[in-house]
Amino acid sequence: MNRTCGYYRTMAHDVQLDAVDHAVLAALAGDGRISMNELGTRVGVSRATAYSRVERLRRERVITGFTATIDPARAGFGVTALILLNVRQADWQAARDLLLAVPGVVYLAMTSGAFDMVMLVRAADVHHLRDVVLGELHEVPQVRSTQTVFVLEEHGPLPLPRTQER
Repeated sequence: MNRTCGYYRTMAHDVQLDAVDHAVLAALAGDGRISMNELGTRVGVSRATAYSRVERLRRERVITGFTATIDPARAGFGVTALILLNVRQADWQAARDLLLAVPGVVYLAMTSGAFDMVMLVRAADVHHLRDVVLGELHEVPQVRSTQTVFVLEEHGPLPLPRTQER
């Protein structure tokens, strides 16, 4: 991010965020159900200012939604794996669209380096994960190869990083 005129500008969308915006985002990331009154108190602004900041951040799509944090194992998804994929380069968009529809996929990212994409898959058990990898993924014609890495322990979601002045 570039720092200009006391604001932080994101490169992708030219949204200007100041220290209060970042404090609002951090507070909401910690508790998305916080009241506007409590949010204002935590970040040192009035309730009305907190409300207007949240509405602006939503309008500018910095805040894209509110969700519940769920324990995957307690919800019946006891196995988590990262799957590294190589796809046919010319067909990456079609691959992306098909991979997003694979059962158990909760995250998909395009990457640089040795693999083209990485996905996070949650499954009930190893048998279900096997069906996803050997059945679902290998049926996607654009997928050239996969490598599965089991997740042994998770930490997160973590808060946004603090901004650094430059």
